[in-house]
Amino acid sequence: MKKEYGYILIAYILMQLSGFVGYPLVFKAGQFLGMDAVKMKELVPGYWLVISFSLTLLIVWLILRKTNRTSKLERMEPLPVGQSVFWAVIGVFLALFAQRIAIAIEAALGIEMGSQNTESIIQIIELVPAVMIAASVIGPILEEIVFRKILFGSLYEKYSFTVSALISSVIFSLAHMELEHTILYASMGFTFAFLYVKTKRIIVPICAHVAMNSLVVVVQYFYADEIEKMMKEAEQMQQMILWFM
Repeated sequence: MKKEYGYILIAYILMQLSGFVGYPLVFKAGQFLGMDAVKMKELVPGYWLVISFSLTLLIVWLILRKTNRTSKLERMEPLPVGQSVFWAVIGVFLALFAQRIAIAIEAALGIEMGSQNTESIIQIIELVPAVMIAASVIGPILEEIVFRKILFGSLYEKYSFTVSALISSVIFSLAHMELEHTILYASMGFTFAFLYVKTKRIIVPICAHVAMNSLVVVVQYFYADEIEKMMKEAEQMQQMILWFM
């Protein structure tokens, strides 16, 4: 692995752990500006999420600018722009399809639907709307660089696509700290790895990932009540069917 990639991994890990230092700093800044302490405690996670994600993306971009493109995938001829755009669009549907299959598998295993991560992010967005950009755009960009370009790309230097995609996707899943949804996250990671290899352009899985996250955030944020109503109606319908049977 290139040393520059090591720096990026360190930056990403530090971002994940930065709340221990960042939260108190943001809280102190809020107090200095005369903000209410109780309100500030609610806003701190959202503010720091935006700040830490943005700073990390800037650092990663600066490092990548000085990195020589000598990896296996970077030495290959990428697909033409038109075809890459096609796969970026199709990739969204592939990721959603893979997600649907994973949800069905998890349901068969008795795992309940719903992501605690998504629910927590939506709650933070309600307090700090700017978090929507961090969750929908900046987060996916960082994840694709770390888990696909660096982890998957480095593994792909030595191993087959299946082995490289499987290992990097499991790590990608574990990084989300929802072990019960390992299959769900891994299925998406596998899909994005496929898009990267298919097009030889990291921008393609980035676009697909951004589009999918944006769709999830928009639906959950703006149509949460409608979704809850539909789920209740579906449960009632299921109960009626079982009763008649």
